Amino acid sequence: MSGQTQRLNVVPTVTMLGVVKARLVGATRGHALLKKKSDALTVQFRQILKKIVTAKESMGDIMKTSSFALTEAKYVAGDNIKHVVLENVREASLRVRSRQENVAGVKLPKFEYTSDADANKNDLTGLARGGQQVQQCRAAYIKAIEVLVELASLQTSFLTLDEAIKTTNRRVNALENVVKPRLENTISYIKGELDELEREDFFRLKKIQGYKKREIEKQMLLKKVESNLPLHKAVSYNSSNLLAVGDKDEDIIF
Repeated sequence: MSGQTQRLNVVPTVTMLGVVKARLVGATRGHALLKKKSDALTVQFRQILKKIVTAKESMGDIMKTSSFALTEAKYVAGDNIKHVVLENVREASLRVRSRQENVAGVKLPKFEYTSDADANKNDLTGLARGGQQVQQCRAAYIKAIEVLVELASLQTSFLTLDEAIKTTNRRVNALENVVKPRLENTISYIKGELDELEREDFFRLKKIQGYKKREIEKQMLLKKVESNLPLHKAVSYNSSNLLAVGDKDEDIIF
């Protein structure tokens, strides 16, 4: 479908012209707002992407450090340290909570970790041997959990923003390439039809005025002719009387 024929099927009236103009104003305003929203989401998307890259780069070193600390704890305290730790733990010392953050109308999930007050209740674990390595291993894995929670939050926000940006861009493109051109073509069509109707009315009025003018001239001509007719009759009557009443000339004899 060409751009000129892509228009709404409406009746070309002044009222409909006002309605379509109002719709065009709303579409233009909505397009501007959605464009700003898309730009804001794109900026936030790039910031989150940078944070994800940084978190993944640091996660490798942190996971390596925590694994090495676990190996040290097992080497010093023995392989039974795992069962000792599990027996002393009754509930998790770190908890993850979720909340939502509003960015340009898009709700992004955020994960946060919290530490309980009794986080250090297992400080006596490995008191016989390897206690220091156990605490170092615990601190290393707490740091690893923090990075994992942050990375999970960033990854979830990344995916949510990706879908929101795609949806917003589709709406922006639809308004820019479909809705606004269609409304503009409709306005042009209505204006053209109204101009044509106005030219027809003007031509009709000119014809009516010309007809009335000719009728008035015809009536004035008839009145003028009727007013001059008695004068001609009087002139012809008087001339005939003058010829009849005049003196008779004498005959001339040669």
